[in-house]
Amino acid sequence: MYKLYITLLYFVICLNIQAQKDIYQEPFRPQFHFTPAEKWMNDPNGLVYLNGKYHLFYQYYPKDVVWGPMHWGHAVSTDLLNWKHKPVALYPDSLGNIFSGSVVIDKNNTAGFGANAMVAIFTYHNDAIWEAGQKNTESQALAYSADEGKTWTKYANNPVLNNSGEQDFRDPKVFWNESKNKWDMVLAAGDRIKMFSSENLKNWTFESDFKPTIDDADLGVWECPDLFKMKVGKIEKWVMIVSHGDKAPNGGSGTRYFVGDYDGKTFKNTQKAFWLDYGTDAYAGVTFSNVPNNKKILLAWMSNWKYANKTPTEVWRCAMTLPRELFLHPSENKESFFLTQNMIEQYSLITQLDWSIEETKTPFIKNDVDLSQAEIKFKIKETEDLQIVLSNALQEKLVIQIKNNQVTINRGQSGKIDFSDQFAAKEQLMPIQDKIHTVQLILDKSSVEILLNNGKYSMTNLVFPTLNYSTLQITSPKKQTLKELTFQKIRSVWR
Repeated sequence: MYKLYITLLYFVICLNIQAQKDIYQEPFRPQFHFTPAEKWMNDPNGLVYLNGKYHLFYQYYPKDVVWGPMHWGHAVSTDLLNWKHKPVALYPDSLGNIFSGSVVIDKNNTAGFGANAMVAIFTYHNDAIWEAGQKNTESQALAYSADEGKTWTKYANNPVLNNSGEQDFRDPKVFWNESKNKWDMVLAAGDRIKMFSSENLKNWTFESDFKPTIDDADLGVWECPDLFKMKVGKIEKWVMIVSHGDKAPNGGSGTRYFVGDYDGKTFKNTQKAFWLDYGTDAYAGVTFSNVPNNKKILLAWMSNWKYANKTPTEVWRCAMTLPRELFLHPSENKESFFLTQNMIEQYSLITQLDWSIEETKTPFIKNDVDLSQAEIKFKIKETEDLQIVLSNALQEKLVIQIKNNQVTINRGQSGKIDFSDQFAAKEQLMPIQDKIHTVQLILDKSSVEILLNNGKYSMTNLVFPTLNYSTLQITSPKKQTLKELTFQKIRSVWR
């Protein structure tokens, strides 16, 4: 009887593993980027590390593959790459749907929910108020977990922060400010960021508004802010990340960042803003809280509001970018600073070198290569005119060009594009201030993440080739030398 039980248990486990693998074999399903098992997903929320585990919460609609009443989905990982799906963490209630926010670890029990409780600070969005034409639609609320996110209890006296008549008042990012021994909050409100502080996460005091005066642009509603301290040698600067739902350089939604100073009450940018990613598919990026060694690890939603509801997937919709570690660097003249984005250390554990070439000349053409899950890297001496083409047997192709102080991406013939007239409406353009000397492309079924000059420049794009790309071409009008050209396979990561 015992042997029969073990045999049946083994059979059930095998069936579950196979079923799990099967659902990740759908067309266009990323194999090493995070996706929901099914249904709709957008912004990452509540990114936090606790007791050896990274927690990813996210905007989730469990009933359809298009945006709907928002919940908080939940997944857990020990390495930021292998994720395990968990039950939905937060459901809508009479106060509203559960919009974006953050999670903190309340080590000192300031809120009274218990030492080391996980506390979620999120936005309630009340559709009834919205439909009635009133502006005070959104408010901030708390939920807490004493069992590392397995179960959640909403605070009985929610909301903890009402708006004062703003139509857009959302996406709180909260962090512990050691210099003040208080919690600080950055909150998106219309076309600015509002700053609040609290001793207990329940009672909040308004501190200041941030709306930059240096080279600012009219980009409509602000969303998903983040504020954190970074060091360059002995210099200490603060970085603020802000997302914009429309009017990014290449259309639709996008994210930029400011570098400046913060005194615990007021943030002032000391230089113009930079776009974090010039591709059309990196949005709502925020960093993990409570990470060891104070690392700043960013995760973003890999889509665009211009067409996110229409992308050609049926069981699931939307993915996250790969997690990227942020570093701050001074410019050559030491008068300004910029961020670089690099793959996290754990990324190397899922890559395997397939072939490498120490040095070769353009044109370089490699046929019959599987580009569905791959990384391509090479160095080049200050390129001025270079074209990279990924293509398949159906003549579908993605064209990347570096020329005349700019990078362009054309996905007009990249595969399926007819699901939206916005997806490939125009060639994407990214201005660059330097000669490009390092190129890194990471491909995963329906995405291409491009990092140039060791992550100083980033372009993230969705693509939907009917067949996997299988030819790599690197060409230029004049022969150029490619050095340390490597091709790595990237293994699938089953959730």
